[in-house]
Amino acid sequence: MNETIIGNESYVFNKFAKQASGSAYLKQGNNVLLATVTIDTQEIIEEDFLPLTVQYIEKSYAAGKFPGGYVKREAKPGDFETLTARIVDRSLRPLFPKDYCYPTNITILVLSADSEADLQILALNVASAALYVSEIPISKPVNGIRIGLIEDNFVVNPKTLNNSTLDLLVSGVDSDLLMIEMRTFGGSQNGKYTANELKEEELTRALELAKSEIEKKSNAIKEAFLPYKKQELFFEVFKKSFVCESIKTYIANHHLDELKGVIESLSKTERNLQLNLFIKKILNKWREENPKDIESLEERVSQSVMSLKRDIIRSMILDDRKRADGRALNEVRPISIETNFLPKTHSSVLFTRGQTQALVVATLGGDMDAQSYELLTSKGLKEKFMLHYNFPPFSVGEVGNIGAPGRRELGHGNLAKRALECSVETSPYTIRLVSEILESNGSSSMATVCGGSLALAAAGIPCSSLIAGVAMGLVCDGNRYAVLTDIMGLEDHDGDMDFKVAGSLNGITAMQMDIKLGGLNLNILKEALSQAKDGIKHILSIMEEAREKIVLNDGVLPRMDRIFINPNKIVEIIGQGGRTIKDIIERFGVSIDLNRDSGEVCVSGDNKEKINNAIEFIKEIALKESAPKINPEEEYKVGDKYQGKVKKIVEFGAFVELPKGYDGLLHVSKLKDKNQLLTLKEGDMLSVQILSINKNKVELSLED
Repeated sequence: MNETIIGNESYVFNKFAKQASGSAYLKQGNNVLLATVTIDTQEIIEEDFLPLTVQYIEKSYAAGKFPGGYVKREAKPGDFETLTARIVDRSLRPLFPKDYCYPTNITILVLSADSEADLQILALNVASAALYVSEIPISKPVNGIRIGLIEDNFVVNPKTLNNSTLDLLVSGVDSDLLMIEMRTFGGSQNGKYTANELKEEELTRALELAKSEIEKKSNAIKEAFLPYKKQELFFEVFKKSFVCESIKTYIANHHLDELKGVIESLSKTERNLQLNLFIKKILNKWREENPKDIESLEERVSQSVMSLKRDIIRSMILDDRKRADGRALNEVRPISIETNFLPKTHSSVLFTRGQTQALVVATLGGDMDAQSYELLTSKGLKEKFMLHYNFPPFSVGEVGNIGAPGRRELGHGNLAKRALECSVETSPYTIRLVSEILESNGSSSMATVCGGSLALAAAGIPCSSLIAGVAMGLVCDGNRYAVLTDIMGLEDHDGDMDFKVAGSLNGITAMQMDIKLGGLNLNILKEALSQAKDGIKHILSIMEEAREKIVLNDGVLPRMDRIFINPNKIVEIIGQGGRTIKDIIERFGVSIDLNRDSGEVCVSGDNKEKINNAIEFIKEIALKESAPKINPEEEYKVGDKYQGKVKKIVEFGAFVELPKGYDGLLHVSKLKDKNQLLTLKEGDMLSVQILSINKNKVELSLED
């Protein structure tokens, strides 16, 4: 067996899926994963992107389970599977040769898993191993590491994050960091809730630890895996570059100022339109002056213009310390904020930064509104804080239908959720934030963070602090580099780093980094973190002004209160077949969520008085000594007359206790007039008559 052991991971090569271009079988304890790499050498992709697809698939049998739902077969991937596939993709993509043009699939199957598995790290490691030993010319294997912060100590690959205030996932190769995902976990400290923001200096120390561990493991796995590496395929065709230096020189000599003017157009849509017109103009002029030069002319002109555009943008930044829209390198675009302008939503925020605009809406609900879900090794989970991010085609001026969220939308929404969730104090509400991106030109995910934090405030949700986010960029040329604050799409496309930071004045709550260079120097990262901190402070100052002007939508905001009763009394609240709780819900017009374990009772509705009445009614049931159950249809008959005691008065009538302990409702409509209800007091004796008995509900009228 071709087996090699790295730490507590055992790898097997050339035994499973041998017809794939590369495969790796990884076993760690009870966890087993298989990764395969396949290449389509018959198809050439000329478009300007790497044709790589990563799939991460969890098999239910891996945990001894059946797939949930009606169809007992794995189908659409869950959010965790999609997000894990993105982590693997973002880590491995920088390793491919720039001119690689063959469709390539990396498939990761989870074949066995236990509850302590860190499946994301294992998936990344096994996929990297399969890629490294495959026929693709990859010279270095990536590895991943997770770092927690437990009792003020950094812990490498912790077994659980339950007691950690930090979740930092880093991938890299040798001494280079390739991808970073980071979040903090909120909690109470010294009796006060905190988001547990991480200071920039602490994050740097954690990254230095990750870098050291990754470098150490890189050397070990490269040496261990090398004997299993397949003979690299000889690729006859590579992605062809049509950049023509003659055309670039012609444009630079005759139309440079015109191209600079196009680049400096403030509107993204206008810039794209002007750029297409400029390409057509150069194409026509070149044809006139060089009638015999016709081979692939359109491709050569288009790519030459785009190449020169990139050179100009990078030169402006590195040489002139100036950006295409005239901003300084550390300057944030103008910001405007509107709050609670949608009348029937629980809260709404329109956050506009430059040409990026996010409409974030908050909706509050009870426990029954929480999203139920399960993971491979656990089930019965509920998500009470949701953030759904939508990126419709019109946000970038494109034609297309709006469909199910894709990987990008799930990834951006997850980043914003991780940034905000730690700031939300313990709340009885289920919270759903929806971010509709109405316009995008640079980091709509960070606009979602800013708008989402204000939407929580505009819904009256207690949070430890406001959270803002900013997207950072990097342009490098040898030893020269420039860090950019609040990058727009142009700089993202032609830059060398995509680096998003979210946090409060106290520190960082979430971060995500992807690098296009093949690695990042930590000194540059430190500078980027410091510059991001200044950008976040600036944005937070504007957000604070907007928060002070918030007017709550009191007319539509739901009300909620909760009490704790003896858990043994929960069954009394529910009643036989759920009749009692249904009766309470109908009588008082409220929603009720019960926790059988803790005895927590949450009552919500749109009227505070109704909630209070329902809670008092529930308290009476909970305090009441258990009595033998009676069936009102057997004990009472329509037309029977009794002396009853007024037990509780509510706005729609009075509950009257009948002989044998059953309560009937004397509705206000059965009184002479509404004023008569005001004269009643709890404990009054009334002569009543059974009017109707329906589904254990007894309706009364005053005796004639």
